[in-house]
Amino acid sequence: MISEWIIVAFLSIGITFNALGVIGLLRFPDLYTRMHATTKATTFGSVFTSLAVIVYAISLYLNTIDPQFIVLGIHSLVAAMALAFTNAVGSHAIARAAHRSGILPAPAVIDRLKEAGQ
Repeated sequence: MISEWIIVAFLSIGITFNALGVIGLLRFPDLYTRMHATTKATTFGSVFTSLAVIVYAISLYLNTIDPQFIVLGIHSLVAAMALAFTNAVGSHAIARAAHRSGILPAPAVIDRLKEAGQ
Protein backbone atom coordinates (compact mmCIF):
# COMPACT_ATOMS: atom_id res chain seq x y z
CA MET A 1 0.00 0.00 0.00
CA ILE A 2 1.16 3.56 -0.65
CA SER A 3 0.96 4.64 3.00
CA GLU A 4 3.56 2.02 3.91
CA TRP A 5 6.00 3.55 1.43
CA ILE A 6 5.32 7.03 2.81
CA ILE A 7 5.90 5.78 6.36
CA VAL A 8 9.16 4.10 5.36
CA ALA A 9 10.29 7.25 3.53
CA PHE A 10 9.49 9.51 6.50
CA LEU A 11 11.20 7.15 8.95
CA SER A 12 14.26 6.90 6.69
CA ILE A 13 14.54 10.68 6.46
CA GLY A 14 14.05 11.01 10.23
CA ILE A 15 16.64 8.39 11.08
CA THR A 16 19.12 9.86 8.59
CA PHE A 17 18.87 13.37 10.02
CA ASN A 18 19.03 12.13 13.61
CA ALA A 19 22.16 10.17 12.70
CA LEU A 20 23.66 13.28 11.08
CA GLY A 21 22.98 15.17 14.29
CA VAL A 22 24.87 12.53 16.27
CA ILE A 23 27.78 12.67 13.82
CA GLY A 24 27.84 16.47 14.14
CA LEU A 25 27.86 16.16 17.92
CA LEU A 26 30.86 13.85 17.77
CA ARG A 27 32.84 15.64 15.05
CA PHE A 28 32.45 19.40 15.53
CA PRO A 29 35.05 21.26 17.59
CA ASP A 30 33.12 23.46 20.03
CA LEU A 31 29.85 23.84 21.90
CA TYR A 32 28.26 26.22 19.41
CA THR A 33 28.80 24.18 16.25
CA ARG A 34 27.86 20.97 18.06
CA MET A 35 24.67 22.53 19.33
CA HIS A 36 23.85 23.85 15.87
CA ALA A 37 24.27 20.39 14.33
CA THR A 38 22.24 18.59 16.96
CA THR A 39 19.45 21.16 17.13
CA LYS A 40 18.87 21.54 13.41
CA ALA A 41 19.32 17.90 12.44
CA THR A 42 17.41 16.32 15.30
CA THR A 43 14.54 18.80 14.99
CA PHE A 44 14.18 17.93 11.33
CA GLY A 45 14.60 14.21 12.06
CA SER A 46 12.07 14.23 14.89
CA VAL A 47 9.51 16.08 12.81
CA PHE A 48 9.79 13.49 10.04
CA THR A 49 9.54 10.64 12.54
CA SER A 50 6.40 12.26 13.94
CA LEU A 51 5.03 12.63 10.41
CA ALA A 52 5.53 8.88 9.93
CA VAL A 53 3.51 8.24 13.08
CA ILE A 54 0.77 10.60 11.87
CA VAL A 55 0.54 8.85 8.49
CA TYR A 56 0.47 5.50 10.30
CA ALA A 57 -2.34 6.69 12.59
CA ILE A 58 -4.38 8.03 9.66
CA SER A 59 -3.88 4.79 7.76
CA LEU A 60 -5.05 2.70 10.72
CA TYR A 61 -8.00 5.01 11.35
CA LEU A 62 -9.16 4.69 7.74
CA ASN A 63 -8.95 0.89 7.98
CA THR A 64 -10.62 0.45 11.38
CA ILE A 65 -12.57 3.69 12.07
CA ASP A 66 -11.28 3.53 15.67
CA PRO A 67 -10.90 7.02 17.22
CA GLN A 68 -7.84 6.04 19.28
CA PHE A 69 -5.73 6.39 16.13
CA ILE A 70 -6.86 9.99 15.66
CA VAL A 71 -5.74 10.66 19.24
CA LEU A 72 -2.36 9.11 18.41
CA GLY A 73 -2.02 11.36 15.37
CA ILE A 74 -2.97 14.48 17.32
CA HIS A 75 -0.51 13.66 20.10
CA SER A 76 2.25 13.17 17.55
CA LEU A 77 1.42 16.48 15.90
CA VAL A 78 1.52 18.31 19.24
CA ALA A 79 4.83 16.62 20.11
CA ALA A 80 6.37 17.63 16.76
CA MET A 81 5.24 21.24 17.19
CA ALA A 82 6.56 21.35 20.76
CA LEU A 83 9.91 19.93 19.64
CA ALA A 84 10.20 22.45 16.83
CA PHE A 85 9.67 25.40 19.17
CA THR A 86 11.48 24.21 22.29
CA ASN A 87 14.60 22.97 20.49
CA ALA A 88 15.23 26.38 18.95
CA VAL A 89 14.51 28.36 22.11
CA GLY A 90 16.43 25.97 24.35
CA SER A 91 19.53 25.92 22.19
CA HIS A 92 19.51 29.71 21.96
CA ALA A 93 19.31 29.99 25.75
CA ILE A 94 22.12 27.48 26.25
CA ALA A 95 24.36 29.21 23.69
CA ARG A 96 23.70 32.61 25.26
CA ALA A 97 24.47 31.30 28.74
CA ALA A 98 27.65 29.61 27.51
CA HIS A 99 28.82 32.80 25.82
CA ARG A 100 28.13 34.88 28.91
CA SER A 101 30.00 32.40 31.09
CA GLY A 102 33.09 32.76 28.92
CA ILE A 103 33.01 29.68 26.69
CA LEU A 104 34.40 30.97 23.42
CA PRO A 105 33.78 29.57 19.95
CA ALA A 106 36.52 27.84 17.97
CA PRO A 107 39.21 30.23 16.67
CA ALA A 108 37.97 30.02 13.07
CA VAL A 109 34.56 31.43 14.06
CA ILE A 110 33.89 35.19 14.08
CA ASP A 111 32.41 36.17 17.44
CA ARG A 112 30.02 39.01 16.64
CA LEU A 113 28.65 39.15 20.19
CA LYS A 114 32.15 39.84 21.51
CA GLU A 115 32.60 42.59 18.93
CA ALA A 116 29.32 44.21 19.99
CA GLY A 117 30.38 44.10 23.66
CA GLN A 118 27.56 41.84 24.84
